[in-house]
Amino acid sequence: MKRIRVALAQIGTDIGDFEVNAKKVLSCVKNARLKGADLIVFPELCLNGYPPEDLLLKPEFLESGMKALREIAQNVGDIVVVLGFAEKEVDIFNSAAVIFDGKVTGTYRKHFLPNYGVFDERRYFGRGIRACVIDYGGLRIGVGICEDIWHTGGTTERAIAAGGAEIMLNLSASPFERGKHERRRRLLEARSVDSKAVFVYVNTVRAQDELVFDGGSCVYHPEKGLIASAPRFKEDVLFCDVEIGFDSQKLLEPTHRYAEYSPALPVQLLRIEKILDGEKPELEVRGAPVQYGAVEELYEALTLGLSEYVRKNGFEKVVVGLSGGIDSALTAALAVEALGPEKVTGVFLPSKYTSALSRALASSLAENLGIELIEIPIEDALESYRKSLEGVVEEGISGTTDENIQARIRGNMLMALSNRYGWLVLATGNKSEFSMGYCTLYGDMAGGFALLKDVFKTQVYEIARYLNYKHGKDVIPEGIIEREPTAELRPGQLDTDSLPPYFILDPVLEAYIEGCMPVDEIVRMGYDRSVVEGIVTRVDLNEYKRRQAPVGLKVTKRAFGRDWRMPISYLVPGTILEFLISGEELR
Repeated sequence: MKRIRVALAQIGTDIGDFEVNAKKVLSCVKNARLKGADLIVFPELCLNGYPPEDLLLKPEFLESGMKALREIAQNVGDIVVVLGFAEKEVDIFNSAAVIFDGKVTGTYRKHFLPNYGVFDERRYFGRGIRACVIDYGGLRIGVGICEDIWHTGGTTERAIAAGGAEIMLNLSASPFERGKHERRRRLLEARSVDSKAVFVYVNTVRAQDELVFDGGSCVYHPEKGLIASAPRFKEDVLFCDVEIGFDSQKLLEPTHRYAEYSPALPVQLLRIEKILDGEKPELEVRGAPVQYGAVEELYEALTLGLSEYVRKNGFEKVVVGLSGGIDSALTAALAVEALGPEKVTGVFLPSKYTSALSRALASSLAENLGIELIEIPIEDALESYRKSLEGVVEEGISGTTDENIQARIRGNMLMALSNRYGWLVLATGNKSEFSMGYCTLYGDMAGGFALLKDVFKTQVYEIARYLNYKHGKDVIPEGIIEREPTAELRPGQLDTDSLPPYFILDPVLEAYIEGCMPVDEIVRMGYDRSVVEGIVTRVDLNEYKRRQAPVGLKVTKRAFGRDWRMPISYLVPGTILEFLISGEELR
């Protein structure tokens, strides 16, 4: 029986802050040694921060990372450290350094380079062509990075089939999206059972710009199943004693099930001379990590993503335009959850169309959240705009033009507060609105961060109800949740004047945007053809708006932004000009 104590450093690091990142890594290494770990493994590109994007094209960024790696190595003693970093040699590689006894013993270079969704790794990295196995006191440990585990026929299978790896490490930086955690879990379980190897999966955590990383690091045993798991959405160092009770020599036989799939990739063998059978301190007994439902994990992702964006960009406060509606209410409530009430300011911007109910609901929300509420009426500014345009627009300002001016005045007021006080303006639009163009450029789209950008309207209601349930009281007033959605830009206006009901709209949008389904297939789901065609046309025609939207968190399989890359100008029914003249640029 072979035994090894493994530490999984589920941490997040800041892009380019090599000094702080190196200190964090060494702190984890010190903690792991004190608890008797033989090996500690860190996430993908942990030293540089993830994703570094075009910083990888800057020589000084790569050189600083390589220097930090050497300094870390000098401070590592008799524990094996496997650390993700950007390696600059004949090319740039997404690599894992194997460090022991004061030096980098060797490196593994990522084999499968994803080039879909938010990933552009072929833009930056060369492809690794060798499997890597560490012979650690007679125990063989393979090394892989993120995408390497999602495909067969590469370095992971080669390390097991030809290198005799009994344990397979996977350093990952896998962004959060709804339902992905369960897919990862099933994948790891299948890989472990199929290959007869223990899989140690280490995922990063925290957030970077639009990406949230939810952790969920774990260890799967081919016979025992899941034997250790870290919490999601927070940093943690997970310790696990791994026992290998099967004959590793059997893995070297050509009859091994993966042998036929593994190409003739060379195997790099790194030898670590150390005995693994020393006395170790007892590990604390942990309870099982919290299991999140679909709405709960959305809540966690949104609050984590916002707190990280505010921290990393140095904002002291955020400001939200409160309308008495559900989107602004949830945005403000999530901001309070992420940052605390003292860092959130609400602004109520009434016009003559604003109802007394909206004022009462906005006031009640602010009181429930414990945030400051500022009121800035916009009617005088609106009249000034109308008067200024009288001699230019012959028939006078009315209709959609008048509605959009109101939204833009509100955006100007919020941005003025941002300029004066340095507050981050949170745009409040959701994915349903961004999809359909039911938003105003330079109006309600104004802001530095769109928290709900990838959240459909029906999910907005679900998260609001969850938040109230979590607190055991109506933090978001029930009147806001029950109220029929309205922009209040004209008398008696409702969202359904311009959009299908959200319970119809959202499933069609999800099928078209995330499922890439054609119209005929969506119609076969039971939806009226004219409704589907109208929705799809509006999605296509409003790309020009979405391209100018603020950055927002990705929480679905296909978020607007790097996930969704559509041309603005291409042949669709109608044109943008026809769309605007017809009055369809709503709000």
